[in-house]
Amino acid sequence: MAQSKVHRKKRQVAIFIILMLLWEAGSESIHYSVLEESESGTFVANLTNDLGLRMGELAARGARVVFKGNKQYLQLDPQTYDLLLNEKLDREELCGSTEPCALPFQVLLENPLQFFQAVLGVRDINDHAPEFPAREMLLKISEITTPGKIFPLKMAQDLDAGSNSLQSYMISSNPHFHVLTSNRSDGRRFPELVLDKALDREEQPELRLTLTALDGGSPPRSGTTEIQILVLDINDNAPEFAQELYEVQIPENNSLGSLVITVSARDLDAGSFGEVSYALFQVDDVNQPFEINAVTGEIRLRKTLDFEEFQSYHVDIEATDGGGLSGKCSLVIKVLDVNDNAPELTVSSLISPIPENLPQITVAVFSVSDADSGRNQQVICSIDDNLPFLLRPSVENFYTLVTEGALDRESRAEYNITITVTDMGSPRLKTQHSITVLVSDVNDNAPAFTQTSYTLRVRENNSPALHIGSVSATDADAGANAQVTYSLLPPHDPHLPLASLVSINADNGHLFALRSLDYEALQAFEFGVGATDRGSPARSSQALVRVLVLDDNDNSPFVLYPLQNGSAPCTELVPRAAEAGYLVSKVVAVDGDSGQNAWLSYQLLKATEPGLFGVWAHNGEVRTARPPSERDAPKHRLLVLVKDNGEPPRSASVTLHVLLVDGFSQPYLPLPEAAAEQAQADPLTVYLVIALAAVSSLFLFSVLAFIAVRLCGRSRAASLGRCSVPEGHFPGHLVDVSGTGTLSQSYQYEVCLRGGSGTSEFKFLRPILPNFPPQDSGREMEENPTFRNSFQFS
Repeated sequence: MAQSKVHRKKRQVAIFIILMLLWEAGSESIHYSVLEESESGTFVANLTNDLGLRMGELAARGARVVFKGNKQYLQLDPQTYDLLLNEKLDREELCGSTEPCALPFQVLLENPLQFFQAVLGVRDINDHAPEFPAREMLLKISEITTPGKIFPLKMAQDLDAGSNSLQSYMISSNPHFHVLTSNRSDGRRFPELVLDKALDREEQPELRLTLTALDGGSPPRSGTTEIQILVLDINDNAPEFAQELYEVQIPENNSLGSLVITVSARDLDAGSFGEVSYALFQVDDVNQPFEINAVTGEIRLRKTLDFEEFQSYHVDIEATDGGGLSGKCSLVIKVLDVNDNAPELTVSSLISPIPENLPQITVAVFSVSDADSGRNQQVICSIDDNLPFLLRPSVENFYTLVTEGALDRESRAEYNITITVTDMGSPRLKTQHSITVLVSDVNDNAPAFTQTSYTLRVRENNSPALHIGSVSATDADAGANAQVTYSLLPPHDPHLPLASLVSINADNGHLFALRSLDYEALQAFEFGVGATDRGSPARSSQALVRVLVLDDNDNSPFVLYPLQNGSAPCTELVPRAAEAGYLVSKVVAVDGDSGQNAWLSYQLLKATEPGLFGVWAHNGEVRTARPPSERDAPKHRLLVLVKDNGEPPRSASVTLHVLLVDGFSQPYLPLPEAAAEQAQADPLTVYLVIALAAVSSLFLFSVLAFIAVRLCGRSRAASLGRCSVPEGHFPGHLVDVSGTGTLSQSYQYEVCLRGGSGTSEFKFLRPILPNFPPQDSGREMEENPTFRNSFQFS
């Protein structure tokens, strides 16, 4: 991992250097110039024409002017996009003595990204006059000095440049001296006083001359100083330095007081004329960072050096003996650069937020710079490796930050990017700049239900508007793209009245039953629920909801046999010779409920002769509890209770008539007493018959009529007894509970009382085998209530 990072950094440096070389080789800068001290708003150039662009293209492409160090010397007119001066410029403050004064800048077009190189030249005006470092100079000249001797004088300083800088010196008229203007190695002009005529101390011990410095401006400016000349007695040896020119190099970070160099001068005279003292000949209190020891000649640092401000210094040193004679030498000090400036980063453009799912988006444009020089000025840029962004070098010192690929807001919605700029100096200095990039949401996620299917259970006979459950979906997007609306989908079964069964709250997914449900009519139903977000375009998903209706014990048992509808009931014949356990009859009942609500039990509530008959609790069979005797009455009335297992339980009762006979040789006809008893039967039976007749349908009437014709048309039935065919129809919802006395849907019964042969018969007929579909029979029964309510009798 560490080696890969090193290779990557080397590759970045190589790419940066190649781009720099290509740019310097192939690019040309546009040059503009302006006079210093020009007013703010001064017209500089028409950028549209200079760059060869169409009218209005600068505004459309977001043109900007970028100077090094985030300075803003120029501005763009917001209407015309002409290049205007943003502030007054002082050439001396910006460039010092450097000429020409050039300020490079770039014109940045953001969309699409394009750079143009340009240079703003600041032309000098003559706004400074030459100035001498002191108002007076003192020269001590021996009277024996021969004509032609040259005496260097302190030079004046002019902050202007070019022709406006100091050009010449002149001295007031006198018979002994004239002045020469000479050029120093750094290009500055200094005066030298030339003796034309020998001096005579006795004739004139002191002279005062005015030295004038002139610049080349129009009109010229000048500065003056006064030269006081003292004529000395004879001192025939002046101090002489070991070298006329000293050169030394010191790093800019040398500490204050550190030794720069030691100079030495020798005087061959004796006594006070041979004692030498040292001084800096040209002292500029503003820019002079050095001081000299007058006795030892040691030159030390008294002010911090800055390579970025001055790269070299030229210092003149004077050695003077006790007789007033002096000698001079020059010292050239070169300042060495050290890596004491960290790189600077300036962001020119930043786009945030950026949309997700779009690759290669330019996020930021920035420039880097370093005030040092050489290798200390070379920089490299980098960002963290674990971020989906890339740094791409652009022209000169500009970089662009682009996305490496498409971003996913749901994975990460915010990036904190730290740009690290490191120079190549020793030790390396670095600068870090952090930017925050937000990722805006795009509707790229559909809502997702917490479950693919939901099963809801609702007890029947519920109240309308009952909250029966909820569905929930979430969307990974944000804002309106994550707001979910719920809806019911059209059911697969077109006959299912879904709109009248349930409703859904569009905001929270709560489901409500619109009406009371009936288990006996509808045990279960299913439908789809949709979740749709509010994005553009909208996205949706579906889930399946299955509603199971739970049974309540809301149906009483219904007795199929024996039924009494006001006509003569069927009477069971039992021989007196019957043994205990003789099957007398079987009470057949059904319950429209399901499960334990349909489990039926039977018990004997009342009997004419207690102890003679009993009822089996689970199947409703009526059997003799003991053999009949001669003492037992011939006619018996049994009241049987049928009760379900619901909570609370529901029940029904039925009356069974039994006749004890001594064999079946004589046909039995109902006695008038039996008819009278039947008329006085329990009113509950009458009510039951009336209720059954009320709910009967035309279809079941025809079926039962057909059964009656078949059952009662037999010749033996006409002679031995009458079979009462109940009016009305059997309940539709019959549940098969084998062995418990409940009528199964897959069986039919034929009930008839026969006489003449001496036998009483309760006949169970063959099962009906309906043609069920091969698969999903339960669902077909739900969808076809006509089948559920149909029975076939034979």
